[in-house]
Amino acid sequence: MATSIATELRRSSRRLAALAAVLALGAAGVAPAGLATATGDPADAVIDWNVNATTAIVTVAKQPPASAVLSYAMVQGAVYDAVNAIDGRHQPYLVAPASDGSESKAAAAASAAHDVLVGLFPAQAATLDTQLAASLAAIPDGTPKNGGVAIGQATAFAMITARTNDGRFGPSVVVIGTDPGQWRPTPPAFAVDPASWVGNVKPFLLPRGDFFRSDGPNALTSAAYAADFNEVKSLGSATSTTRTPDQTDAAIWWQDHGVALWNRMLRNIIIGQGLDIVDAARLLAMTDLAGADALISCWNDKYFWNFWRPITAIRLADTDGNPATVADPTWTPLLATPAFPDHPSGHSCVSGAIVNTLQAFFGTDKIAFDAFSNNSHTTRTFARFSDALKEVLGARIWGGIHFRTADVQGSVIGLKVSHYLVKHAFAPIQ
Repeated sequence: MATSIATELRRSSRRLAALAAVLALGAAGVAPAGLATATGDPADAVIDWNVNATTAIVTVAKQPPASAVLSYAMVQGAVYDAVNAIDGRHQPYLVAPASDGSESKAAAAASAAHDVLVGLFPAQAATLDTQLAASLAAIPDGTPKNGGVAIGQATAFAMITARTNDGRFGPSVVVIGTDPGQWRPTPPAFAVDPASWVGNVKPFLLPRGDFFRSDGPNALTSAAYAADFNEVKSLGSATSTTRTPDQTDAAIWWQDHGVALWNRMLRNIIIGQGLDIVDAARLLAMTDLAGADALISCWNDKYFWNFWRPITAIRLADTDGNPATVADPTWTPLLATPAFPDHPSGHSCVSGAIVNTLQAFFGTDKIAFDAFSNNSHTTRTFARFSDALKEVLGARIWGGIHFRTADVQGSVIGLKVSHYLVKHAFAPIQ
């Protein structure tokens, strides 16, 4: 992958420009997709079933982030279609069952989420049935309730049908390299990606998984690679003396299950901004579908480049042909290295997609929010959506598990996915 210095400089300039676009407020061409009215039905059912989904997907089924994001997208897409069919003000994602507008949106949301989750996890049916019974018990009996249940069942069926044979849980695409720059399993577990198939899953919105290809890793002999290398070697070491306590906390905070963590933040944003059930359903669908397509794109890109992780690169630096890198055979990162290639960063892909979708939805970047991490057991607060994205780009370096280029280019993929979503889906009906 050798390139000239001039080419490297051009690529670096493109990446910096793309990152500026990611972090910019209201990126060009992205119009606000909707604002909360706070005059409709409360968002409780949507929030409750997002929590139930987290329990089913993450706590019980223990799906890793790369596959969990697909399950979240299926649930929230069906919930959106159910609520939106009754509200009728936006384009459906898949279907809009017939409605006279009188049906219970809460019953529709609960039924849609329940049925998708049972379809995904039939072994959890008894628990999910109990949760649905509790949700429906809070809604007065009658035609509106029955109509809402029927609409939720219809949108869940449409989602399950649309995602049948979509490539989930397909064959492994792992290739273990031996040459400098190629990915190989890393200590201490030397594990292999259990969800390498994600990059071949049919996207929810994009035409195909390789629709957005990144520029790729820096050439091993380049100055840009050496800069990334030396940054993560210093800041990401388990024994780093250059990483601050706050950076250490951020690295550990973001290492919580990334998709569950973002959905926790999204629930807090819904509550903090007083969104009603319609806006809450649309927000969760937009962000989780954007996150899913960003992850599909990311995993497709990961196995296209198959680039080594910092722990491998640093321990084997005497093989990379770069005089500005020095090997340390005992170097260990702060965080355990995930079992898949470095480039691009999955967390950055998802975070870039979600942050840019949030900016588009609210028409502003300046909304404060916070969340608790089950990994660090601390709460972090962000004054703007872009502050969270900026921090996650740094956190993967401070944790010692990604090169900066992987973070930046991952966030650019997320940005592009978000722009595509806003342009092609969830538009108001005129």
